[in-house]
Amino acid sequence: MKIFNTMSRQKEEFIPLKEGEYRIYVCGPTVYNFIHVGNARPVCVFDTLRRYLEYRGNNVLYVSNITDIDDKIIKKANEEQTTYDVIAHRYEEEYFADCRGLNVKPATAYPRATEHIDEILSIIGDLVEKGFAYATENGDVYFRTRKDPHYGKLSHQPLEDLESGARIAVGDIKEDPLDFAVWKGSKPGEPAWPSPYGMGRPGWHIECSAMARRHLGNTIDLHCGGVDLVFPHHENEIAQSECANGCTFARYWMHNGFLNVDNHKMSKSLNNFFTVRDVAQQVGYEPIRFFLISGHYRTPLNYTKEVIESCKASLERLYTCRNNLDFALQNATGNSEELAERTRAAEEKFVTAMDDDLNTADALAAIFDFVRDINTLSGDASPAALQGAASTFDALTGVLGLLYNRNTDDIPAEVHKLAEERTAARKAKDWARADALRDELAALGYVVEDTANGPKIVKK
Repeated sequence: MKIFNTMSRQKEEFIPLKEGEYRIYVCGPTVYNFIHVGNARPVCVFDTLRRYLEYRGNNVLYVSNITDIDDKIIKKANEEQTTYDVIAHRYEEEYFADCRGLNVKPATAYPRATEHIDEILSIIGDLVEKGFAYATENGDVYFRTRKDPHYGKLSHQPLEDLESGARIAVGDIKEDPLDFAVWKGSKPGEPAWPSPYGMGRPGWHIECSAMARRHLGNTIDLHCGGVDLVFPHHENEIAQSECANGCTFARYWMHNGFLNVDNHKMSKSLNNFFTVRDVAQQVGYEPIRFFLISGHYRTPLNYTKEVIESCKASLERLYTCRNNLDFALQNATGNSEELAERTRAAEEKFVTAMDDDLNTADALAAIFDFVRDINTLSGDASPAALQGAASTFDALTGVLGLLYNRNTDDIPAEVHKLAEERTAARKAKDWARADALRDELAALGYVVEDTANGPKIVKK
């Protein structure tokens, strides 16, 4: 598999340090509100990457952090006259509820910043001891950015450009305006923890360095997140981790593109965002997931109501095809093996697409080509070919995290009996009886579709 490495700005073979095992860290949410659809893009994209690596037979250690202490959380707590932990716990639970709705596999670990204060202080201590960080009289600790000769290597910008982009106010307390806080001295009314520098709390960037080291080791295979995190967050993570640990922090970096609304970046600050919860209440969660993986992860996606409706219709095609496969299996009488050949071709096209920098757009195209083949060939296919097509269809859609709402419950015997009576009535041209049985089936929530392979019972 090749992935586009943000560090090298080119596609590279994705080879883990340990054969057959990938150690992946994905920046998770700051839990102060419901996540919007843009926040959900890296959640679904990198969940799909994980699923694909596992599909190819690998073990994946997948860590996604929870930022449960932050200026935004404190602000929200003050607005509601409660404590930071109440806010953090509430929206962490809401985040997990959305993840379940989007069919995101639980991470190997969900470390929280407040549960890793000791690890955070350990890295800060290493940085201070090596001269890469310094404490100030008010209890802040800052990283000496210019002391790291490689600072800026991820964003590929000179220090002069980064200084203007950092948006850090110049103050006498810092040695350099580009230095950034790894520890913040306590302020009245804010939560704080004891440290060698006084009471305080961690800076945003340091928590990921500490949690990645704690759960995945000094060097990880892959670090993921949205493109908006390249600078300063991920740049600062690299500086902290590599200066403290003396080795490469992450061997590969993947970043997904922005989500736009009417061609403007979706964000809370612009107030042009739609929460996952609100959209899910209108169309369900699965169309959101489909939308988020429908384009290549590095390209921008433009959100519109029409696009979501189109995704919903595409999903219906997939569900219909899978239900038709079940029906064909139950009534298989053919002997053609052409579907088996098309099944192998579909899997090859899917794997080729996914191996090319997680190209989910082309992977979906391969699945829909497979849908066309199934619809065309299932009537004459052998039972073995149909079973192979069904297994492959489930595997490929499962890699993308789709078709997780399929109703596989057995149709009640009473419904089968009524359907058989309706068929007999139609054969006897007893149309009144057939219509009455149709109405009985409808009352039970079923319809009978007359197909070339015979009557098919469908739940309404």
